[in-house]
Amino acid sequence: MPVPETPDRGRHRISRRLTLSATLCLATIGTVTFSTASPAARSVEAGGSLVVEQRKSRLRGRNVELVYLLPRRTPPRGMPMVVLLHGRHSRARLAAPGGLVPALARAVDGGRVPPFGFVAVDGGNTYWHEHHHGDDPMGMLLEEVPEWLRSHDLGGDDGTPFAAAGTSMGGFGALLYARRRAERQTPVRAVAALAPALMPWREMRRRRAWHSRADWASMDPLRHVHTLRGTPTGIWCGTEDPFIDGARSYIRRADPEVAHLAPGGHTGEFFSSTVPGLLAFLARHCPEQVWQRS
Repeated sequence: MPVPETPDRGRHRISRRLTLSATLCLATIGTVTFSTASPAARSVEAGGSLVVEQRKSRLRGRNVELVYLLPRRTPPRGMPMVVLLHGRHSRARLAAPGGLVPALARAVDGGRVPPFGFVAVDGGNTYWHEHHHGDDPMGMLLEEVPEWLRSHDLGGDDGTPFAAAGTSMGGFGALLYARRRAERQTPVRAVAALAPALMPWREMRRRRAWHSRADWASMDPLRHVHTLRGTPTGIWCGTEDPFIDGARSYIRRADPEVAHLAPGGHTGEFFSSTVPGLLAFLARHCPEQVWQRS
């Protein structure tokens, strides 16, 4: 039986009404208006906001959806952003743990955390790397996502996310993304992985996302823990999750800032329970200057 990696039906979903209005609705981030040139839709949740936008990714060779998860209807200019990576057989619209947006809005409005947001993007099923020639999700994250954020005056001066987070395959991807940023001498301030899909080759090979064992080994976060030394890291996993062994191995090797293991499985209920700790962890590493001026 394959290891479950797809978010269950309990995960947060964007409303059908929002989806149907995608080509008709005008939504604003700061002074930037989404229009027919950049189809988008907005849904407001308890003071927070969700914006869905379609972009042409030259590095993936296709159109992709971006989902902006914002604490306010009009976020401050340059607001720091976290890139949020979805799991296998999923997409940007399902990347967030349930309750993330309203919890973020309440925390920002209450002054408990600085203003920051999340951006999710469709990344396919190949563990956030270029398995098929011409479809490069990691290149998209590194090169195109900052361009798209900058076009909305998000993500500081250059649109670069200050942190990465992800669930399941997205947790694997977040750790790999943080490594790639470190290799570029532009390290993330923090990386968070919820039930990261860390497993031995005998299981990973079934995903058909790698050309060879050596290909997988070159990217497996468990084999490259040293590349994130000094990067604040958080790991969350349910003790009944199929990926608990990998999470425990990573925690032993990396000694992360946050190592949260609690009863639960690979379910929306458990992922939702991590939201307060996830937000607190990311807030501790949010760029100070934006926090001060907001």
